[in-house]
Amino acid sequence: MKIAYIQPIGGTSGDMLLGALVDLGVPVEYLQAELAKVNLDGFQLEASQETRCEIRGTYLKVELLDKARYSPKQFLRSIDYSALSDYVKDQSCKILKTLWKAECRVHGETEEELKLEELGSVDTIVDVVGSCLGLEYLGVEGVYAAPLVIGNSNPPRWAGGYSNPAPATLELIATAGAPVICDNPMYENVGELTTPTGAALITTLAAFGRPPFNVEQVGIGLGTKDPVEFSNALRIWIGEMAIPEVTSIVPQDQVVLLETNLDDVTGLVLGYTQERLFAMGALDVWNTPIQMKKNRPGTLLSVLIPKSKEREASEVILRETTTLGIRTRLVDRHVADRKTVNIETKLGSLNVKLKLLEGKAINAAPEPNDVRRIALESGIPFQEVYQKASEEARHQLL
Repeated sequence: MKIAYIQPIGGTSGDMLLGALVDLGVPVEYLQAELAKVNLDGFQLEASQETRCEIRGTYLKVELLDKARYSPKQFLRSIDYSALSDYVKDQSCKILKTLWKAECRVHGETEEELKLEELGSVDTIVDVVGSCLGLEYLGVEGVYAAPLVIGNSNPPRWAGGYSNPAPATLELIATAGAPVICDNPMYENVGELTTPTGAALITTLAAFGRPPFNVEQVGIGLGTKDPVEFSNALRIWIGEMAIPEVTSIVPQDQVVLLETNLDDVTGLVLGYTQERLFAMGALDVWNTPIQMKKNRPGTLLSVLIPKSKEREASEVILRETTTLGIRTRLVDRHVADRKTVNIETKLGSLNVKLKLLEGKAINAAPEPNDVRRIALESGIPFQEVYQKASEEARHQLL
């Protein structure tokens, strides 16, 4: 699967993302022609090769010929009615809606009331739609990202100004639970490094973390700042992420099902017997409530065991319970292939069991022991860790 890994080494903005995609080979002429389908003109794209702290990259300038301001509804309508592909339209609208939602929360307004200033200009559409066009052009199927570089948290520098990070940027980060790089002296006096548009693009399109993959290309997009201490640049790594080789349903050897009815054992005995059976190689052990003779409630003890372990398992049941006999029969079974992989999530590293069927991963479940470890270390409830880990595993692996 072809993936893109976004590394905001010196900030994130829409034009930096777009510049990195152009650096990877997306033609400016292609972007200009496709963006014309949105029926919003009044802009010109100009790409140039520049350096930031001795790092070469592509600086993409969006020259605005149309100074008009548009509303969220006008932007969305222009995309919906365009001749763009369904992928580009769906992703672009999703990003813009995420951006508008953050702006509405920050300003305490509804989408109908929201008046856009800088974000209402045509270059917002260029950045958002252009980035989706670039990913589609390169054949990217999955997007991942490193933590965001937002610069130091500073109060407003002048009356009426906003703090860094911008309120909408911070709202987007908080909503997505996105990781950020800590404050650093080299970011002092640099100001905004991650813009609201850049934050909306990454938090909507990408999963945070770097999966194992073969890097084939690297594109670098440059920002407008050029501090001495670091490079105001963003890198996109393009490569192939290997999907584990899988097989279809695999028939297995026959296994043995052992069963016995019990009406005079305690739960303590049943629990201990189950532990002994699992320890000696049982594939599964379960208890089922049943009704026995003379209206006595009882338990059906069932054990699934490899044929080679049948005698040993029968001896455990006879020794540890009061039963006088055990029923046994051969059963056929088919099992899906499976594989355990390690992934990086927002909560930490954990193992995930993949269920594989007909050459495709169809389910991903985090290992309970790893979930338990993270829950104990973080103080987050087990079920919350399990849910978040499951969502991250499905996003990365399915």
